[in-house]
Amino acid sequence: MAQAEQTKESSAFSSCDAYFEKIKSKKKLSQPFQETLTAAFARIPVSSFPQVPGGKVIEIQADATIADAVKILSECNIMSAPVRNPDAVTSLDWRQRYIGIIDYSAIILWLLESAELAAVALSASTATAAGLGAGAVGALGALAMGVTGPAAVAGLTVAAVGAAVAGGVAADQAAGKDPPSVANNLGQEFYKVILQEEPFKSTSVRSIVKSYRWAPFIPVATDSFMLSVLLLLSKYKLRNVPVIEPGKPDIKNYITQSAVIEGLEGCRGRDWFDCISARPISDLGLPFMSSDEVISIQSDDLVLEAFKKMRDNQVGGLPVVEGPRKKIVGNVSIRDIRHLLLKPQLFSNFRQLTVKDFMNTVVSTGQERGRLIPPITCKVDSTLGSVIHSLATKLVHRIYVVSENENEVTGVITLRDVISCFIFEPPNYFDSYFGFSVTEMLNQ
Repeated sequence: MAQAEQTKESSAFSSCDAYFEKIKSKKKLSQPFQETLTAAFARIPVSSFPQVPGGKVIEIQADATIADAVKILSECNIMSAPVRNPDAVTSLDWRQRYIGIIDYSAIILWLLESAELAAVALSASTATAAGLGAGAVGALGALAMGVTGPAAVAGLTVAAVGAAVAGGVAADQAAGKDPPSVANNLGQEFYKVILQEEPFKSTSVRSIVKSYRWAPFIPVATDSFMLSVLLLLSKYKLRNVPVIEPGKPDIKNYITQSAVIEGLEGCRGRDWFDCISARPISDLGLPFMSSDEVISIQSDDLVLEAFKKMRDNQVGGLPVVEGPRKKIVGNVSIRDIRHLLLKPQLFSNFRQLTVKDFMNTVVSTGQERGRLIPPITCKVDSTLGSVIHSLATKLVHRIYVVSENENEVTGVITLRDVISCFIFEPPNYFDSYFGFSVTEMLNQ
């Protein structure tokens, strides 16, 4: 077991190194210019980065229920929040003070897997259902129910969830909200209904946060520099970086990949930014992955498989393609899971629903037309500046590179990739900065 863990750590570390080595080998920027950019970000203090809206970072207690967590995310209109450990209130060590970050999409994925388990159990015989109730949780691994056995599973039937969905949507419509607003604002009345059922009301955030986390919880100090943040968001795959004050491990700010891209977009007109943003993406080595490495989903595959593929590969979205040449016809992101829950006709059949049917159902009704974000594409001769502009203004996390004529997907550019264009990691940088190895950091 210990050897397997060490292999996993080594693999994660090697993957990060290989990613940055590929970038360095493909960039067509001069070494002095790259060093100048990196040195510049190494002098910009983290404290200068804009604060989160409202100036206060929203946190969720580890012993809060899933229902409480969803309510907080909904009311604050945020997608994720750091999780505080109530057993370490007086600790000055952030590694004890916080246990991770809970993501709204991860909660919904957990919900769907719970519902799928319930559907399987309820369609089986009593004996088989009992076996599923006790054993399927272990088989799925990530399911962390507060209670086990067929009684717990039976508490969440597809019919009950469907009724809850319908009731929630009806309540929001009665309050004067249209369906798109319900989807975007997460539908508070809807959650009040659905989260009265087991296993939600007895399951804590603590029990699922590590199983469903996208990345480790690694903060930076207010007196550190933006190079550390950019490296964590790019090379080391973090989607967000908490900022803490030395000696006072309360989170003061919360820097996301999207916020950095918006910050870069705001740098237009500055010589250093215009110099690099005017270059075609091919000069920066973009896209960094070949067409064979792009993870996609065929339009006739099941939409549940698309969401599972995102989680298994730790990616936030997939191009929807058709045919062997991967002609792009759409895009599905992890945030689109909400539509499964807000449209009963989708949820009631989600285990057989294809990606194409999912997209068609979401965008076909007049009020929700366009609510499923279409694929944003570019060509290989597009400039880096145009890619940054699309990512920042359209509020998307990836842009697909397509061929000139066939609209064939030849690559994908993520927020992480764009941030990586501006920096490289000096030797032993994080060993010196954190005081412990990168391998330990990735294994949290």
